[in-house]
Amino acid sequence: MGNNSIIKVEGLSKHYLLNKQSTLKSDTLYGNVINGLKNLKNITQKRQTEDFWALQDVSFEIQQGDRVGVIGRNGAGKSTLLKILSRITPPTKGRVEINGRLASLLEVGTGFHGDLSGRENIYLNGSILGMSKADIDRKFDEIVSFSEIEAFIDTPVKRYSSGMYVRLAFSVAAHLEQEILILDEVLAVGDSIFQKKCIDKLNSVSKEGRTVLFVSHNFAAIESLCNTAILLEKGRLVAQGSVMDVFNNYNSNYKMSSRTFNLLELDRTEHARQLLFSKIVFDEMPIRFGSSLNFYVQFKSVLNKKFKGIDIGINICNQNYQTIYHVSNRFINSIFDHDDDDQKYRFEIENNLKPGDYFLILFLRADEMIQDVLMYSISFEILDGNPYGFEDSSQLQGAVLPKFKLELLK
Repeated sequence: MGNNSIIKVEGLSKHYLLNKQSTLKSDTLYGNVINGLKNLKNITQKRQTEDFWALQDVSFEIQQGDRVGVIGRNGAGKSTLLKILSRITPPTKGRVEINGRLASLLEVGTGFHGDLSGRENIYLNGSILGMSKADIDRKFDEIVSFSEIEAFIDTPVKRYSSGMYVRLAFSVAAHLEQEILILDEVLAVGDSIFQKKCIDKLNSVSKEGRTVLFVSHNFAAIESLCNTAILLEKGRLVAQGSVMDVFNNYNSNYKMSSRTFNLLELDRTEHARQLLFSKIVFDEMPIRFGSSLNFYVQFKSVLNKKFKGIDIGINICNQNYQTIYHVSNRFINSIFDHDDDDQKYRFEIENNLKPGDYFLILFLRADEMIQDVLMYSISFEILDGNPYGFEDSSQLQGAVLPKFKLELLK
């Protein structure tokens, strides 16, 4: 391990043996009894299994004080990697060297004892990290204040909402004295104000020389926090370097080269997922500067039912993952119901965006639930072709070129 290396991973692989024989289930008592007998019979038969490598020959080093974003599609191996680093699961091959105490917050519900109060869990976690009671006493008020749940600190945490749980769990992890902090998508549970507060805290602790590993589908959060990133794809490490270089490597696979893009193959965040974005189709591709953005989206219903109150949000973001345009049918009081996957929802957006690459965030709400969210899922390019006659669009400042007039008054 190098002089400043705090984590070194060499040839890391994790193998699982998947059982392909499914267990039969039913919605009725009679059906469950019959299926139980069938499943019992299947036990005597030879099981069909499949080899699955969640990680394959992954190697990298992390320096002390680095803030590392870990990105990749669902199933890329991100959570498996963090579980191995956190010593929750052992690797099949390879080795990990960690030079320092580590605290991990991998999912809501881990790390705390549900029957203990918030106060008791703070002391329990501190003790596990090797801190004395005096050290925890010194940090206690700061932990509780940051979590903003003072009124519930003596309530058993099993009665907390997911948001309250994450607030306290993050506050404990961020304030107790460990050299390495590992986070896996947990900040997605909190509200946007608390998320910013957490990002600011992580930036603060990294300046103290502490190391952060952060898994998120929110590229804006990674860009604001991390100084380096790694990209996993099908269990392999395919890129490591600056955040923007790794982002560009990731998004190059999802850049629209034709008018139609299949959205069912993309990552999505954890929501209801009863109704999913299935397709986006542009009128023309590539898009030239000044041409309208005209496209439609379609959905796939997982349930055979009618969905009411369709709310579609589209964010168009620049190369720094900042939202430039945000449109929604709510803004124009257009309310739809969805009862047929052949329905097309068409957008026509006046386009004053400068030439360059842009990314999409797609948001879908129905039946008063967030159904589907695709973060920076695909990218597209706006080519040069200034309709205003300006010869060199590279000299244009700002994110957009508004339509304007200038005249001399005498």
